[in-house]
Amino acid sequence: MAIDKNSNAFTFGFAIAMVVVVGAALSFASMSLKPRQQANKIQKDMLSILSSIEVESDRSNASEMFYQYITKRATLNYSGEIVETREGEISPTDSNDPFNVDVQKEYRNPDLKPEDRHYPIYFAQKDGKQLVVVPMVGKGLWGPIWGYVSLEGDYNTVYGATFDHKSETPGLGAEIKEPMFEDPFKGKKIYNEQNELVSIEVKKGGAGPENEHAVDGITGGTITSNGVDEMLSRTLGVYDKYFKEQSQITQMQ
Repeated sequence: MAIDKNSNAFTFGFAIAMVVVVGAALSFASMSLKPRQQANKIQKDMLSILSSIEVESDRSNASEMFYQYITKRATLNYSGEIVETREGEISPTDSNDPFNVDVQKEYRNPDLKPEDRHYPIYFAQKDGKQLVVVPMVGKGLWGPIWGYVSLEGDYNTVYGATFDHKSETPGLGAEIKEPMFEDPFKGKKIYNEQNELVSIEVKKGGAGPENEHAVDGITGGTITSNGVDEMLSRTLGVYDKYFKEQSQITQMQ
């Protein structure tokens, strides 16, 4: 029997067939690209972590440099206790690997309480120094902001910092990813003389070099500066107990 190509049945059938074909093609393309997307994300995160400890690298040597400097990675719970550790090569399929914790996704999940989140920490060795790196995420003016802050072996002195954003205003909030904003964090302290966590204040109106607990905010980028300030204070607060315990152990050695 001849098919009536002008009938509604044929039109609907053809449309359904095209949806199935296109859907299958898109699904195949997505699955095919997923390994490459995962590899790109791993490289990007590696570069950010390395940047926080002042190691220059690029996509061609990101993995080599990462494994050279990052000796161990761990996940802390909200109480500051280590619940997972890994060394060596990262497996994208290992959901318990601290490297694979999506801190941005967990932060954006309104149903996930802070005490149910995972808090990665990275241990590094560079020029004979023991360093730790902490990832963090927060909110800027137009979207998420994030970064990595590294501390020296005293768990107090900032060794380096790197920040990034999704959609901050060029020339204003977007400057959090520029050296002019990141470099002043070096050498700042997150604890005061009473061993109280004070974080690093992103101070509007300027922070003099004599203030070891503050950096200058971004002119015209008040909301983003406040976002970085909140991000630092909230994130470091979770690691506070662990830092103090490790600092005491170091002092006893």
